[in-house]
Amino acid sequence: MSLLANLVVGLVALLHGYFLVLEMFLWERPLGLRTFRQTPEAAAASRVLAANQGLYNGFLAAGLLWGLLAGRGDVKAFFLGCVLVAGLYGAATVGRKILVVQALPAALGLLFVWLARS
Repeated sequence: MSLLANLVVGLVALLHGYFLVLEMFLWERPLGLRTFRQTPEAAAASRVLAANQGLYNGFLAAGLLWGLLAGRGDVKAFFLGCVLVAGLYGAATVGRKILVVQALPAALGLLFVWLARS
């Protein structure tokens, strides 16, 4: 179960690293515009906010990697909880797709980390 937990934690960390890249560096590029369904004008107007959001996603990825490298279930659980809360908030305020892309993997990770403790 520990291996499965670590794989899911690693996947969530990679997702958030990808979100960092999308929001900080690709926000106004074609991939960013398609991903977030933005017009070039809206993306230009929200560029700084997106970069800030990307930075926060990077901190979540870093925390998850820290938990993996240190072998600390408590650290993994804390950062997965942060991702889950952010995903639930995003799903409620932005779109349901975030529930599947962000909240569900975090919830599964939390479950597997908890099961690995037993």
